[in-house]
Amino acid sequence: MNRFRNAVKSGEFLVTAEVAPPKGADPTHMIEMASTLKGRVHAVNVTDGSRAVLRMSSLAASIILKNNGIEPICQVACRDRNRIGLQADLMGASALGLNNILALTGDPVKAGDHKKARSVFDMESVRL
Repeated sequence: MNRFRNAVKSGEFLVTAEVAPPKGADPTHMIEMASTLKGRVHAVNVTDGSRAVLRMSSLAASIILKNNGIEPICQVACRDRNRIGLQADLMGASALGLNNILALTGDPVKAGDHKKARSVFDMESVRL
């Protein structure tokens, strides 16, 4: 059951919250934080490289939350992928049962923790 989708279809007032994936491979803290929101929000937005800071992928974090009974909205930022990579990630998300996607253009890399990284910006979120 997708509580978020049902609420959208019924015109219900939606409440979501944002959770950042971990900076490493251990999702324990993220799961604990998202679990406190369970039953209080329709879904949890899982950020994708917010503020250009290196973190676990939003796709992996979303699957982890989904497997823990938390409805994720997987954010997909265009900053770090070209159109081939974006489409590949969206197909992967669909194959893994992620149906809630929020497309974003992405924050500039100069805001983040890897100053020498380069943005891709092959397309912006509206075109995605």
